[in-house]
Amino acid sequence: MTLNVLMLSTLFPDMSRPNFGVFVERQARELASRDGVRVTVVAPLGIPPWPLSKAKRYAALRALPAKERWKDLTVHRPVFPIIPKFGGRFNVHGMTRAILPLVRRLHAQQPFDVIDASFFFPDGPVAQRLSRALGIPYSVKARGADIHYWGTRRGTRKMVKRAADDAAGLLAVSNAMRRSMARMGIDAEKIRVHYTGVDLDRFEISDRAAAKESLGFEGPVVLCVGALIPRKGQELLVRALPHLPGVTLLFAGQGQYRRALERQAEELGVDRRIGFLGSVPHDRLPRIYAAADVMALPSSSEGLANAWVEALACGTPVVISDVGGARELLDRPEAGLIVAREPEALADAISAILTNPPDREAVREAALRFTWTANGDALLEHLRAIAAQRS
Repeated sequence: MTLNVLMLSTLFPDMSRPNFGVFVERQARELASRDGVRVTVVAPLGIPPWPLSKAKRYAALRALPAKERWKDLTVHRPVFPIIPKFGGRFNVHGMTRAILPLVRRLHAQQPFDVIDASFFFPDGPVAQRLSRALGIPYSVKARGADIHYWGTRRGTRKMVKRAADDAAGLLAVSNAMRRSMARMGIDAEKIRVHYTGVDLDRFEISDRAAAKESLGFEGPVVLCVGALIPRKGQELLVRALPHLPGVTLLFAGQGQYRRALERQAEELGVDRRIGFLGSVPHDRLPRIYAAADVMALPSSSEGLANAWVEALACGTPVVISDVGGARELLDRPEAGLIVAREPEALADAISAILTNPPDREAVREAALRFTWTANGDALLEHLRAIAAQRS
């Protein structure tokens, strides 16, 4: 019997943003590859009213097709109105109004058995409303900021909590995330830990010296992979760099925080030892991980960062803060160090790894349990159980 899944995700790649939510896309493709499973993706696009919609970033979204085949997935991209910077709490209503007619039509053509919402906000409350309108059970996955940020804000925390209460099942990217959800009053018995996956054939150990030479890097390299936003803590790495003579710091990611980091580097006199790689295509990341001696990401909050797992799969140890699933991931000393979010502590940890680098095969061992096969198996079992409750 076919399981017909509606996957709802506000974070999904498109032609203008190929790196946007690649892990959600990969999870969707893994699920859709299973026998007896049909996956339809609804990836809504938030676009502000005219004249703000004429801005370059929104013009690219407006040009996207309303429906397309994206890497063997059927993806619908309905548009809903947003108010940039100020309208987050209103997105649930606007998105529901925009996509309900589409989902109602698709459901009439081939009934959905379950809704899989990729994030808690706004996806979770929207899934809740679709469920009420169409009688389809739903699940929501908590990944990080959707709980730590939207789940604590005055205007949205009640919506997050209600979406959790009404869901037939819940997922969390780590045990630490599950505990955070329970502290909010969410029923822990409903929450299943669902670890991310990594493509172990693509993210693998390769010659570090050759990778550095091909990319034009010299000497010790510290890599930070993540959006350039304050929560990721990149400024702490810039402040650590004066304590790490001869080390090059590379940022893979983009964001409005870049200019502030550039100014900070200039003030500290380390700007010539920092490189901004911008948004790196996902298929080019393994080469950059391979060239790095350490991957550092001192975030103030995380679920279980994909960048952590990808680095380990490439045999690159990590230096990270004690957030989210950090302690679940680093299950052996070779994998890296968990440190305080302080420049001196980061510098000491990075220096220790550079001085005494661990065996790269031992580092990779920490990532081997994070496969997309295991991810897909767990998700399929979870969604089938929810669909079975309905029958």
